[in-house]
Amino acid sequence: MQRYFDQLDDVWPAGLGRRLGAMLYDGLLVLAIWIVITALHLVVVRLVLEVPAEQVGLSLAQVLSLRLLLAVSAFLFFAFFWTRGGMTLGMQAWRLRVQTREGCSITPFQALQRFLVAGVSLAALGLGYLWILFDDEKRSWPDIVSGTRVVVLPKRR
Repeated sequence: MQRYFDQLDDVWPAGLGRRLGAMLYDGLLVLAIWIVITALHLVVVRLVLEVPAEQVGLSLAQVLSLRLLLAVSAFLFFAFFWTRGGMTLGMQAWRLRVQTREGCSITPFQALQRFLVAGVSLAALGLGYLWILFDDEKRSWPDIVSGTRVVVLPKRR
C-alpha cells in the first residue's frame, strides 16, 4: 500500500551533487552487504558442497549463483527503503526522498524500474544521471522511466 508523504510544498528537485553523495553512501552499504553474501556463498560452496579450494569460482554455476545473489540483494536493499519511506540510509543523510509525482511512496514495480534503469544509466558512463543537468525538472533516466522524482527535504526545525 502506498503511503502519502507530507511536506510536499516544502520540497524541491534534487540536484546531481546530493544524489552522488547519497549514491556513494549507499554504495558503501551495498558493498558491505555483498561482502557478507560472498562470504556466506563461499562457506556454502566449500563446506556444504565440499568443493576443493582450488576449484572455487571455476564452475559457471558458482559464478552465476553469486552474481544473482549480489544483484537480488542490491535490489532488495533499495526496494525495501524506497517503497517504505522513500529513503535509503544514504538518502536520509542527504535529506533526499524518492516519491511519485503525486507525493506517494513508490510501488515495488517502480522500484524495479528505477533499479534496472539505474544500472543502464551507470553503464552508459553515468549519462543517465548527468541528464539531471539538462532536464528542466532535474530528472534522471530512472526518474523518467519510473514516473518518480527525487526531492530534497527541508531541514528539521
